[in-house]
Amino acid sequence: MRLENQQLNLFADVKSTSAPRTNQLVMSADALLKWKSRILAHQQRVRESQPPQQTSLFDLTPKHCDPDAIDPLTLQLVPMSFYRKPADSQGEACLYFILDSAVGLVLYVGETCRSNKRWKGIHDCKDYIASYQDLHSRYGLTTAVNAAFWWDAPVERLARQQLELKLILKWRTPFNKENWNLWGQPFK
Repeated sequence: MRLENQQLNLFADVKSTSAPRTNQLVMSADALLKWKSRILAHQQRVRESQPPQQTSLFDLTPKHCDPDAIDPLTLQLVPMSFYRKPADSQGEACLYFILDSAVGLVLYVGETCRSNKRWKGIHDCKDYIASYQDLHSRYGLTTAVNAAFWWDAPVERLARQQLELKLILKWRTPFNKENWNLWGQPFK
């Protein structure tokens, strides 16, 4: 009796079976369109119902960082490849918005003090955008995902982050984690 054969056949009676793979759920075209229309309806209400501006004889300093004065859909669009261009500096403090300009949808709000470097590394939003575009492509739906920058952002980090949060909550942007409880997270 050869010892090697016995060792190799230790589990000879066990038949291997492959475990069934769970299919990844894919949002239907109808569900995608409903998801987008709910978000779009909210964002259109936000654009149409700007709060009344209170005026005062003594308030002479304008609030340039008023979240109600910032409309991401009116900013100049840049292609999503903006971060691949060579940069001479680390950039400036800004707020940035990821938009689907095909339908006028604000998908994401972010802030940075290094506008030329923020997107060069790992950024979860890049994955959400890719999944969003892939799903639209699957159903033959048009997208035009672009970025837009607002350059009057506060240089101070805390003030910039507070403004970012106000805009995230105002626009209820679906790719920001603060709004996942409202819209779900279909583009992980």
